[in-house]
Amino acid sequence: MNEGFWTNEGISVPAVTAEQMREVDRIAMEDFGLGILQMMENAGRNLAENVWDMLEATTGEVTILAGGGGNGGGGLCCARHLHNRGFRVNVILDREPTALGEAAAAQLRILQAAGLQPVPLEETEAALRRVDLVVDALIGYSLHGAPRGRAAELIALCNTCAPRVLALDVPSGLDATTGYPPGVVIHTERTLTLALPKIGLRSIRGDLFVADIGIPPEVYWPLGLSFEPFFGDRFTIEIHNTNLTLR
Repeated sequence: MNEGFWTNEGISVPAVTAEQMREVDRIAMEDFGLGILQMMENAGRNLAENVWDMLEATTGEVTILAGGGGNGGGGLCCARHLHNRGFRVNVILDREPTALGEAAAAQLRILQAAGLQPVPLEETEAALRRVDLVVDALIGYSLHGAPRGRAAELIALCNTCAPRVLALDVPSGLDATTGYPPGVVIHTERTLTLALPKIGLRSIRGDLFVADIGIPPEVYWPLGLSFEPFFGDRFTIEIHNTNLTLR
């Protein structure tokens, strides 16, 4: 039985565990020289393109929920691309700016230089309710146990207030390997996973897309993963749990 996913054209797409994806990221950076900011840029731009696709508009208002790691950095990069194209963008952090990881902090500094500051705590609910779309970039595949603190509060508030949600890589609160949410989990209309889908995404509701972030196929070989190229002439494609060509 295929434990992975399928494209609309019937091409098989393998899935990975969170541990395997961490190893993919390590090999890509240490052995191939890909930089975290380079991959983050590709993720953020693809995420912005998914926002445009969902809204079917060239402008609108979007709120980005950003954590302190790579997932949050991708969301902040997306915020910049949307800002550059005339969207009204709100950024909500799950921690103080000084507590962001190095890559996410670098993305935030660019936004701040362009005049975008994180939303004050008292304006959080309004920034979730009034917008056209909320982008979830809080946790991703790095989840360890149930979400806690500000991240858990934002997930719960988003589930109550947000009109539509697009998640980056993995809906925040979902275990990327098991598909089990150990605590509160964000409800999404679409998820844009990165590089390869995570096995746990077989359990989600909503549409699932995968984005090319520039990782060469040879990066996957040490993990025993060799597969037919599936992106074709696109950088983002829709995938499914079943082979639609067999229906």
